[in-house]
Amino acid sequence: MNINQTVNGSSLTMCLSGRLDTVTAPQLEEALKNSLAGVSLLTFDFADLAYISSAGLRVLLFAQKTMNKQGSMVIRNVNETIMEVFEITGFRDILTIA
Repeated sequence: MNINQTVNGSSLTMCLSGRLDTVTAPQLEEALKNSLAGVSLLTFDFADLAYISSAGLRVLLFAQKTMNKQGSMVIRNVNETIMEVFEITGFRDILTIA
């Protein structure tokens, strides 16, 4: 998985590509822990994300809980496969998906 980060003031956009799974989830979690200070809007761009596992969902939940305390989080460009995972797991109800 590749992570491209763009900071614009207090907004952070993370573009993910590849697979967010057991192997790559710790990489994203570490990137989030190092980047969220002072961020009031976190945007994930999933245009190039092909797959998400339960480990990836756990990291998204961590990010959502963190951003609930300091701002908001939105996920954009979710493909059908990942949207189906969000629907089956109930994450569609707790995440903001645009």
